[in-house]
Amino acid sequence: MNRKTNNNILVPTDFSDVAECALQHAIKVAQAYKNEITLLFIFEEGILGGLFSGSQSDVMKDAIGTKLQLKADEITKASGIKTSYRIGKGKVYKAISEIANEEHFDSIIMGSHGASGLEQIVGSNASRTIQYAEVPVVVVKNSNIGAKGYSKIVMPIDLTVETRQKVDWAIHVAKKFDSEIHVVYSKSSDEYLDRKIQNNIAQVEFDLKSKNVKYQIYEFKDGVLDNFATEIHNYANIVNADLILAMTHTEKGISEIIIGTLTQQIVNRANNVAVMCIHPRETAFNYDY
Repeated sequence: MNRKTNNNILVPTDFSDVAECALQHAIKVAQAYKNEITLLFIFEEGILGGLFSGSQSDVMKDAIGTKLQLKADEITKASGIKTSYRIGKGKVYKAISEIANEEHFDSIIMGSHGASGLEQIVGSNASRTIQYAEVPVVVVKNSNIGAKGYSKIVMPIDLTVETRQKVDWAIHVAKKFDSEIHVVYSKSSDEYLDRKIQNNIAQVEFDLKSKNVKYQIYEFKDGVLDNFATEIHNYANIVNADLILAMTHTEKGISEIIIGTLTQQIVNRANNVAVMCIHPRETAFNYDY
């Protein structure tokens, strides 16, 4: 399993509180993995042309650039992380995703739900970014990574083929932060479906054991599938989890339709815990566990 990466975390920002929370999250991840950070500000398509003349537009860009440079310098001085910035324009979620995909960024860490005005630019686009980005996207709201990193990770397992792709990522993160992985799933009253999910769980357990990763397995009672996202969050809050792992399960061309699936529900409900969204792919990172 191989994936080209530039070892750089892309952090979209609009200077809102939630964007700052995501940035602090990214700093801790970058310190753990020795990543670089790129701050990204996107002018929403039409804003510059609609609100500013040519000279005013240039002044606005210069002001944003100065603010980004000051923030980048502050991060580098405080943490030693090499930090740069860039400014783009267009549809925010598409611009973020295209930059991350085409330039092989390691991941995107971004806030969700900005406050007002320009502060809504990042927050309102997080849910769409996870549809288009082919790199992992960590969505942060009010939460931040714990002092020891990701101490507890909640990993839902379902019947889909893609769900087991999360296991490699869970192991990768757990080995770095000495995390405990909480595998959660819903029992089915259908004998055939229940056998399939039990087989999935058995394989996941084998993988975690073989990599010497701490884990727990929790079975939700039959009947919670319609409310699976809520149950996942309730469990995450009970165990004080730092991260939930989810697959996007989107398909090319119809991602706008598929966005109402489990992953979107998990992201929408995530207030106290970050969510890492993994895009299904034929190949993934080749990590030394």
